[in-house]
Order: sequence, then structure tokens, then C-alpha cells
Amino acid sequence: MSSTIKGNILTPGGWIHGAIAFGERVDSIEGASLHPSNNSDDYILPGFIDLHVHGGAGKDIMEGGEAVYAIAAIHARHGTTSLLATTMTAPPEDIDMALTAIGAAAKDRRPNTARVLGAHLEGPYINSGKLGAQPNYARAATLAEIERLQTLAKLRVITVAPEIAGHLDLVRALADAGVRVQIGHTLGSYEDGVAALEHGAMGFTHLFNAMSGLHHREPGMVGAALAHAEYAELIPDLLHVHPGAIKVALRAIPRLYCVTDSTAATGMPDGEYMLGRHAVQKCMGGVRLPDGTLAGSTLTLDQALRNLVGLGLDLADASKRVSTNAADYLGLEERGRLAPGTYADLVVLDRDLKLKAVYIEGEICDLNDA
Repeated sequence: MSSTIKGNILTPGGWIHGAIAFGERVDSIEGASLHPSNNSDDYILPGFIDLHVHGGAGKDIMEGGEAVYAIAAIHARHGTTSLLATTMTAPPEDIDMALTAIGAAAKDRRPNTARVLGAHLEGPYINSGKLGAQPNYARAATLAEIERLQTLAKLRVITVAPEIAGHLDLVRALADAGVRVQIGHTLGSYEDGVAALEHGAMGFTHLFNAMSGLHHREPGMVGAALAHAEYAELIPDLLHVHPGAIKVALRAIPRLYCVTDSTAATGMPDGEYMLGRHAVQKCMGGVRLPDGTLAGSTLTLDQALRNLVGLGLDLADASKRVSTNAADYLGLEERGRLAPGTYADLVVLDRDLKLKAVYIEGEICDLNDA
């Protein structure tokens, strides 16, 4: 079944004022090159891509079972057309259960849900001295264990602390196998970060958070990212990172992309929710451990887009930060852009950047309860 919608279409070559026709994939884009400032029609952007999702709708990825579908549904209603389901640091049996469910969901997308592209393994291969909101089950990684986990679900991204003994060699092996290795939950130095990048690490997990900070005599892991990274993920909820620091990262890291780090509390009222084996509290727009530590977010990528535009980014650049750059990071040429032959993952927004429609692989998503 083919659909056609009209508006201001953001393509790799710029804005087209016209019509986009699509089934599962984009068939054609026709119209004239025209900036949206010259009309009052809707915006049509590539669907959002979130590479760091722990939960939503009261459900947590670590529950396993059907939870991943509820999470993929609530994020779809906010414009996320594909995502990486993200695990927590946990005992082996918990991780196995979560990855088994992620692997099943990745093979079988249900109506009104985002495409699950695979898993982001955030822990357990992190530094126990920089857990953030991760439960204390950190341990060193082995290639044999990761190869076993890959049989349960496709591990597209793995967060590691590179300063842990043996991890640099592991980074090289994983990078050679096509896995995107990110640096995060780390006490490592600037030099540790540079060494990890030289061994094939490609990104940084929730930049600025849970890593050694920037000082002019000890640049830390943040300094390594700002000086050398091509890619890094950042949480633009305006709680995790100050707007000024976001602007620094945008200037320094060419393909910075945004994630939600969303938890079960996303889309839910204030109260207590689970984040892996931690109980967390949602209040005043954030999610925290009892000691006040930030514990993920309640952000959705439609709000992330609005936050970026509010910081001064033009809409085309902001769109790349919530879609194209993430697709490029994973090497997914058929997502994160609107062009003939790409998946028909797209969002329609009004002039206030409020969602009007979401299409996932050509299928319109029911936005009720968004």
C-alpha cells in the first residue's frame, strides 16, 4: 500500500517543498527546493533514532518478556522509529533474560512500535568506581562472554571502561568485528580515552556524565572526547548537561547525536519505578536514586528536537542530531534520511514542532496516549 504526503521535506540535499510517496520504502520525492521559511506547511523529517533506551510506559528492558514491546510503542508515539534496547549492569542471568527478549523483538516488529535494531550493552564492563545509576555488578569483559551474548541478540553498541585491565585488547577485537564500542562509566584519563580511540572505540556514552571531567591540566575523558571524537551520544534533557556544555560539545564533535537514556518512568506520573535492580523516583521532571543521583531520564526524542532548536540549532541540524548521525554511527544507510529507496521512517510536525504523524517502515503509527 502506497501513501503520499505533502509538506516541507528534509532530504540529504536540503529542503524540498512538495510530496513524498512511499510504501515500506520511499518511492519518490517531488517538488521544488524551497526553505520552509517561505511557507506555512508542515515539516516532514526522517524518523528519530534512539541508541540508548532503558524503558518507558512503566516497563524496564531488564524485565525481559513483553516489556520491550511496550517500550518500543511509547517511544514510537513520540517519533522514534528505531531504537537500541539498552541493558543495565546486572548479574549474568538478568542480562541473558533481557537480551533474549530483545533478540525476539528485533526479529518481529509489531504494529505501532519502533523497530528494535538490537541491543546497547551498557555494562557490566564498566568501572565500579563510576557506576552512576548502574547497580554494582561491574566486572571485566571477556571476548568469549560477549560472543555468547551475541547469540541472544545483536549487540550493536557496547559501553566499556577502557582503563580496566584487558579492555583495550577487547576494544580492538570488538571493533574489528563491527561492534561500536563506546567509552563510558569510566574513571579513565585523557590518555586512556585516546588509547581506546586508537584501538577502535568510536563513541562516548552520555557525554559528560559518568566520566572524568575536563580540567585544563587534566583533560580527562571529556577532554579526549572533545579533542578527538567524531561521534558521541548526549542527553539533551537540560538536566544531565548544562546548555552551555551542550553547545561546547556541538562545536567540538562533528557528528554528536542525541539519546534519551529513558527509563520506565517515561510517559508516566511521578512515583517509584525500576531501573534494572534499582528503585528510582520520578519527580520534578527527572529520575533519581534515593541519594539524588540522576538515574536516566524521562526524555523523548521529539522533546529533544525541540530542546535543540530552543538552544539555537536550525531544524535541519537538530534533525541530524536525533536521526541521521545515529544511523551513520551504526552504518545504516537506509535509515535516518529521506531519499528514494530508504525505509519510509518519517515524522510530520507542525510549525511548533509538535508531532502530527509518525510512519514506521511506511506504516502509520497510532499516536493515542502520546
